[in-house]
Amino acid sequence: MTRGPKPKSNAVRRNKHPHAQELTPELQPGRELPRALGIKTAGAKRFWETWTRAPQTVTWLETDWAELEVTTKLVDAFFQGDTKVAAEIRQRVAKWGATVEDRARLRISVKEPGTDEPEGDTPEEPPALTMDEELYRLLNTEAGEAHTRSSADSASG
Repeated sequence: MTRGPKPKSNAVRRNKHPHAQELTPELQPGRELPRALGIKTAGAKRFWETWTRAPQTVTWLETDWAELEVTTKLVDAFFQGDTKVAAEIRQRVAKWGATVEDRARLRISVKEPGTDEPEGDTPEEPPALTMDEELYRLLNTEAGEAHTRSSADSASG
């Protein structure tokens, strides 16, 4: 027997944060890399392209884009051999939700493709057998086969 009152039938999760974001996984149109930045390395250009097309950028303001420009300069320096900027880059991209852990901390989730579609004509899978039912079926099949084999052996002998 469980303790406490019976849960309400229409219970609602209360731990949903009011500022949580759910993003769609669609790539954004992106922005052109400003020539004035003077980016030289392919890695920094790839970094810019990746971040300008990321789903997070749908909510970005001009100040966020300015931060991306500064961070891209740091990434360019990193790819030119200045490894001292790696920690700064990591801190900056964490604030945008670069990894799964960062997005969880920021309460950002990415919607799985196809979750808004109604489940209409999907064929229903047969219910899975419980372990007991499976064991019963296997034992009866083996016992039946053994009985059939012994009957066939005695008839031919």
